Amino acid sequence: MSETGKYIYGIIDSGEEESFGLDDIVVFEDAPSAHIVENSGPSRLAYAIPYEDVAAVVSESEIVDYSHMPKDALARLLVRHQQVVEKVMARHTIIPMRLATFAGNDDEVREILAKGYKTIKDILGRSKGCIEIDVVATLNDLNSFIREEVSTEEEIKQFKESLLGKTDGITADDQMRIGVLIKKHLDKSKAQYAEQIQTALSEIAQDFKPHDLMDDTMLLNTAFLMAESRQEDFERKLGQINDEFAEKLNFRCVGPLPPYSFHVLEVKKPRFEEVDWARKKLGLTEDFVTATQIKKARHRVALNCHPDKNPGTPDIEKKFDDMTRAYKILLDYYRASSQTGQTDGCCFDEAAFEKNAMLVTTAG
Repeated sequence: MSETGKYIYGIIDSGEEESFGLDDIVVFEDAPSAHIVENSGPSRLAYAIPYEDVAAVVSESEIVDYSHMPKDALARLLVRHQQVVEKVMARHTIIPMRLATFAGNDDEVREILAKGYKTIKDILGRSKGCIEIDVVATLNDLNSFIREEVSTEEEIKQFKESLLGKTDGITADDQMRIGVLIKKHLDKSKAQYAEQIQTALSEIAQDFKPHDLMDDTMLLNTAFLMAESRQEDFERKLGQINDEFAEKLNFRCVGPLPPYSFHVLEVKKPRFEEVDWARKKLGLTEDFVTATQIKKARHRVALNCHPDKNPGTPDIEKKFDDMTRAYKILLDYYRASSQTGQTDGCCFDEAAFEKNAMLVTTAG
């Protein structure tokens, strides 16, 4: 039988108990068991679990390992997650939680809020009154763009001219070289357009974050963070850019959204065995260490296992990777130990670990 717990959508700027009806949130009738429970029961309601002056917005859910979800199930979960966060956004400033964050019960949710309180308050303060707008720009006609802007590049023209004098015809290698040159200058030209657009919109936005381009026709896929009061100014500026590039580009705008791309929280729960392994990997023998000691240990071990300093040494890359992983684990554990401000270091006995084995931090 599946274990039921709490699915956490995000953290809001309120210490009050309240509920959010989810009747207008999409329901997937064919949802697999990995989904949030979809029926007429508690899952049709999200509610706030408060701690001091913040609260987590949760709903009843099966606790599942989302890393093993099929892609279609994960995509549907993402849609629901975003819809609920955006519904809550109509009432509150909300910091989204990382997709598929679960807690066992209300007490564990409150523990998350308590452990991450300082981080949560800081991000809520920076997020208040801010929205995200995502802008995508694609080429109207890829072939025309290549013909009119890319193929006229001097390097490509010269190479094509060199092929005209070949008596043995154009080889497969020649065709491959042409393709590589076209791709190189296509990417360069697209990047120049993207930079121009981002620079213009950054006059209004506070920050921006580029995302991956999905195909060759896409040249911009960027999230912009701005004050909510500047939304109309931003949309007006985007309209002007659209008019300027109407013959070449097509724009799509999504928002306003919570600041998914800039402020997302995640909960990390290291295992004692993992922390103990990391401690030994860095040669730390003390029962209590500070961040400075962890960094010094990393530097000391890195001198002995860095691939550039130890060429030809067997398995040196793995040793270096293990050292890097151990360092990240110990830094996370240190941050978990010190996030309440009660200590300036971390203890390695199991009793101390039980108190500190949770880190609430920004994702990414």
